[in-house]
Amino acid sequence: MYAAYDALDPAERARLEGLRAIHNLNFSRNRRHGEEPMTEAQRQRVPPVAHPILRTHPETGRRCVFLGDHAESIQGMGYAEGRAFVDALNERIIAVARLYRHAWRPGDFMVWDNRCLLHKAESYDTSREPRVIRRCTVLGEVPA
Repeated sequence: MYAAYDALDPAERARLEGLRAIHNLNFSRNRRHGEEPMTEAQRQRVPPVAHPILRTHPETGRRCVFLGDHAESIQGMGYAEGRAFVDALNERIIAVARLYRHAWRPGDFMVWDNRCLLHKAESYDTSREPRVIRRCTVLGEVPA
């Protein structure tokens, strides 16, 4: 997401500065995994939250775009306008992203920083490619 920020021209940066996206796990789960809806208890544990679209990474000090599939709309915009805005911006940032596709092998261990990159699981044949996946999320700071 550093590259996405770097690809923005000054006018785009100025327009995005101060805008906040509503990140909603239930929204993104229903888009990609509608067959496994979240329970009411799960939705209550992770309610939608507004985050800045542009942020400064707290450790590197670099600016980056903070968006992705969990972003449902834009705070202060009508829903349809905000959805269209998020979709268009996501398409643009993915187009300039530095992509890495991992070819999994037994024993692989992967760590990434959600504060400055997007990630996406790809489908695979569970009957031929069994996997044990463990997820550990480290609590961090509020995006700024």
